[in-house]
Amino acid sequence: MTRTKDLLDELAEIKSASALAEARALRGAATEHTQGSHEILFSSASKSFPLSWRAALARQVALWHQAPQLANYYASLPSQPAEGAGLQAALAHAETLTFTPAAATQGDLHALREAGWSVQDIVTLSQLVAFVSFQSRLLTGLRLLAGHSVPRGSHDAVAAVWRSEPRTATGQPAPQAFTQRELHWEPWLAAKPLDEFNALEQATLAKFGHADSDYFRLLARNLPLLEQRTLTDKGIFYTSGGLPRAERELAAAVASKVNGCIYCASVHARKASQLSKQTDDVARLIATPPGQALETGQSDRWQKIIAFSAALSTTPPNASPRQLDALREIGLDELQLLDLVQSSAFFAWANRLMLTLGEPFE
Repeated sequence: MTRTKDLLDELAEIKSASALAEARALRGAATEHTQGSHEILFSSASKSFPLSWRAALARQVALWHQAPQLANYYASLPSQPAEGAGLQAALAHAETLTFTPAAATQGDLHALREAGWSVQDIVTLSQLVAFVSFQSRLLTGLRLLAGHSVPRGSHDAVAAVWRSEPRTATGQPAPQAFTQRELHWEPWLAAKPLDEFNALEQATLAKFGHADSDYFRLLARNLPLLEQRTLTDKGIFYTSGGLPRAERELAAAVASKVNGCIYCASVHARKASQLSKQTDDVARLIATPPGQALETGQSDRWQKIIAFSAALSTTPPNASPRQLDALREIGLDELQLLDLVQSSAFFAWANRLMLTLGEPFE
């Protein structure tokens, strides 16, 4: 795929040869595949999910996240007024993903099916909304790093509520509280059977370890996008230097607590605990009650990291220049700050897929 521009570089107004530009170049894989994900979503489309619908939905999601530069960009693309049952159903789904992803149910997907959406288009729709949620936060973080003013939401950055139903839709025991234990996940839509992928597609799934996962074989109904998303993930979390990997995983766990994603929180809190050896501190984070600040009781460094990550994860984002200055005061350089922004922002994407396409079980 040949890329002629980097959309976020333009919208964030990053000066060439700046410390931020150099940091993004060092994180070239994340930069490239974030743009690649965007291009997959907005360079081609199906007749049942046209580009005009995608642009209209993306603009609305960017507006909800108070990302005016991004909203204006999507407004410049050919779009279509929100008319007809199919697009109205998509907007309702997008609003749930944006503001209350942890409240999503299997019935939300049933409503899309009733409005004529295919399983493949529902997956792409969910990816689009979740991606623009990530893209908006990443743009907010980049503009903060570049020294520009950004709109701020008014929501407190606190731990979210988790649902209390004792059973999943299929009768499996549902987790009742955030945990570091290993959880399982089941989809509300049928994952694509492995034997329905061709040999090249199966090889792609196997390369990333996705072949045996219902979650990834569901997302693989749009395999080119899944591939770009996976490479974005790897570019953010599996690169050398910069912010310690343990603190990138910490940011992922924080975002998951803010978004109410009990599955992602369990995975990434466990990784943060293993890598940092700060088992009690991670346990304290995971045990934070709903409505409470996540940084309470942590070391000075982790307080500042957690507070920024949580603020970037609210809807709309609420991160501030003051928080960024506090991170610089404890020694985080531009590459480390970029790693923190990207690790936090990515889970706006990951959480929204996990929460709205299926559910965890014990």
